[in-house]
Amino acid sequence: MTDICLMLEGQEDLTWERFFRFVDAAEQLGYDGLFRSDHLTSLDGNPRRESLALWPSLTALAQRTTRIRFGPMVCSITFRHPAILAKMAASVDVLSSGRLDLGIGAGWNPHEHEMFGIPYPRYRDRLNHLDEGATVIEALWSGHPRTTSGPQYPLIDAESHPSPVNTQPKLIMGGKGSQTLKVVAKHATEWNFSYDTLEFFVEKSAELDRACDDIGRSPAEVTRSMMLPFAIGRNTADLQTHIDAHRAAFSGLPTNSVGWREAGFIVGTPDEVVDQIGQRREAGATRFMLQQNALDDLKSVELVASEVIPQL
Repeated sequence: MTDICLMLEGQEDLTWERFFRFVDAAEQLGYDGLFRSDHLTSLDGNPRRESLALWPSLTALAQRTTRIRFGPMVCSITFRHPAILAKMAASVDVLSSGRLDLGIGAGWNPHEHEMFGIPYPRYRDRLNHLDEGATVIEALWSGHPRTTSGPQYPLIDAESHPSPVNTQPKLIMGGKGSQTLKVVAKHATEWNFSYDTLEFFVEKSAELDRACDDIGRSPAEVTRSMMLPFAIGRNTADLQTHIDAHRAAFSGLPTNSVGWREAGFIVGTPDEVVDQIGQRREAGATRFMLQQNALDDLKSVELVASEVIPQL
């Protein structure tokens, strides 16, 4: 099984109009899901870009759609207390009849924390907070009173209602570091790999398998997904146009298709895109979040829907 989803960066001039345009396209064109980032300001250094708040947008998406799965990629544990995050996620999940997949991470961008006065602990502490925060979320999603003794987020006979619709809701975690993968092995139902090559995915996926084995968990319990920028076109000119549109949002992306291939991104004609996704599927990835940074370009999304998705 292969799930093809869209992924949008909400802080790079994503307006309500643009957001709903892609939400409607994902719902109507056969995509399996739509995911978006959780950042407070542009990662490309332009603070005047629109930065659409995450949870209001997911609430609106839940009401506007009936089919696709959706969620954040990913919520930084530094932004919200995990009890608040668990409450918001469960409520939106119920609103959508069980279609929310919650992605959480340790946080990685110091600039936005400094800009908005949000504490940014050292990496080791953020990772510990993520580990403990995931435990809190899992406890509160159980629907039963729970007490935890963590130093950062202790619970005392705490319970939260409503619970997620599914008894085993999806919890997505990313990351590639060895210590991070240990936290992924402990908590995640899905590991997301982003912005790197297929060869590195294979290496890190094997490392995750070993981390699962070390704690007595079957590696098969953690599904694998990829979040990668994609550029598609029927010819070289169309392909370069899509690449250039991506680079208008993120100037550090490679300038041409050769650079995209070397970076491990998805790039090419529809048939080439099918082949590249197929290679990654054979390596163990079952869900693909295709990052669309060209926020005024629906033609590339329609091309994937008409000539890529049917072949997968």
